[in-house]
Amino acid sequence: MFRTIADYLILFFNKKTLLITLVLIVLINLGVMWWVSREPAVFSVAQNAQAHAAEQQLPSNKNSDLVTGYVTTATLIRVGETLMEKDGGYLSNDVLPPFILLDNMPSWEFGVLVQVRDLARALRNDFSRSQTQSQENVDLALAEPKFNVDNTAWAFPRAETEYREGLKALDRYLVSLADVQQQDAQFYARADNLNDWLAQVEKRLGALSQRLSASVGQVRVNTDLSGDAQATQSTQKPDQIQVKTPWLEIDDVFYEARGATWALLHFLRAMEVDLHDVLEDKNARVSVRQIIRELEAAQQPMNSPMILNGSPFGAFANHSLVMANYIARANAAIIDLRRLLADG
Repeated sequence: MFRTIADYLILFFNKKTLLITLVLIVLINLGVMWWVSREPAVFSVAQNAQAHAAEQQLPSNKNSDLVTGYVTTATLIRVGETLMEKDGGYLSNDVLPPFILLDNMPSWEFGVLVQVRDLARALRNDFSRSQTQSQENVDLALAEPKFNVDNTAWAFPRAETEYREGLKALDRYLVSLADVQQQDAQFYARADNLNDWLAQVEKRLGALSQRLSASVGQVRVNTDLSGDAQATQSTQKPDQIQVKTPWLEIDDVFYEARGATWALLHFLRAMEVDLHDVLEDKNARVSVRQIIRELEAAQQPMNSPMILNGSPFGAFANHSLVMANYIARANAAIIDLRRLLADG
């Protein structure tokens, strides 16, 4: 028993203080987790290129006076910088609480990172080279592998450090590209280069659409060898395949798709500027605008505190199926665009 009333009051207030402290810690952590989980806003690729040109002190920062490829490269750099500098910084490799408890924003980051990797590879292998036997750009050859470091690596190497090195190499390429006195850095705005990059984008979006659609579980017909009577594969699969995204991964796939479409939206807007003449010649600008419109729809603000996974025609929404619809429509428009670029 307590010796005095004072002893009782001290114990009571100590417990109360401890409880209040714990509640405050939880509330602060929840606030921080909400703050760092906000998706970055869409930016203007033209204004970003103009600002980048002003930083480099080019003779003119008007969009029409920028060299071919400047808007696309500046956009790639800005998207990569956003990964590092958004609210909370880069989260995918954080190993301390409360950030290790987050999964939506790291999934968003991975979706963006995959698109950055693909475009960096396209710049190195296609857009910067006039033919297959031409020499690759030194800065792009350095930048491209930097983005392929494991996105969860937190030491030796550290993901952010490697990605920043890649961005610095891209910036050196951009400086050389803007210097009319240098001819080593080039950006070839050609239909075949755009088509090759879009082929990779088509596969990425197709895979995302399938994974999103599998949120409700589906029995799909195996079409792995369709279209080629002589085709074979390493191991046989049944004629019908049960496909379902695990329940705990549904929101991760959704936010990965949000990140991928966010990055692609900017890249396609930049390509529309740098490959304006090619698209006009192929009568393909409308197709590009249709893709951009579908990607914009995929970036509508989330008004739900969580990703709902209702049945396809049930009483509750299924956000994964809605996202899959936008991505599938964008992918169909990309297929049409690639046909125009090849045959138009």
